[in-house]
Amino acid sequence: MEIKWLGHAAFLLTTGTGTKVITDPYVPGAYDGAVGYAPINEFADIVTVSHDHADHNGVRDLPGSPEVVRGKGNWTIKDVKISGVDTFHDPNQGRERGRNTIYLFETEGLRVAHLGDLGHIPDDATLKALGRVDILLVPVGGVFTIDARQAGELVRKINPRVVIPMHYKTPKLGFAIARVEDFFKVAPGVKRMGSSAVEVKVATLPKETETWVLDPAL
Repeated sequence: MEIKWLGHAAFLLTTGTGTKVITDPYVPGAYDGAVGYAPINEFADIVTVSHDHADHNGVRDLPGSPEVVRGKGNWTIKDVKISGVDTFHDPNQGRERGRNTIYLFETEGLRVAHLGDLGHIPDDATLKALGRVDILLVPVGGVFTIDARQAGELVRKINPRVVIPMHYKTPKLGFAIARVEDFFKVAPGVKRMGSSAVEVKVATLPKETETWVLDPAL
């Protein structure tokens, strides 16, 4: 599988058979220009939307006619099994910002979890329902999501093999949230990959948890 960080919480996952999944596509220019990443021009077979905010729900701007997955449930589309787990966008049971869906993608023996705009540490029952996670795509910027400290705590609870941070301050994002460097203080085995994409296989997963920092493609 190739994992490519497009920007913010948007990733392109490409399986060995060519199936393409885009997670949480943003609307370019949303929030009075705060979302400064370039338009997403990638064709996808599947798009997942963790919640209905403009920096995560830009389905209409994507080319083609991908199958859109929203909310909790289970789907099998081509060679990808998808499970949606219900969580919240804030620490107060959704009273501030509503609900959020964690998506678990299973393909080629890998289990990849995209946490969306998770705003709290899920309880043990939710984490048990999520099951084994090989690759964790986790927000770390705080304010609208869990912050660096909480992300570190969640990494310890889930114990993935690879952690890829997302949803943090960059030169193309005008939100007043933290930079990824704050996460480095608690993140295991930090490696700057020097690219926007990485190839991942079960046989090449690190034995100990590592944090892979990607460059946004857009």
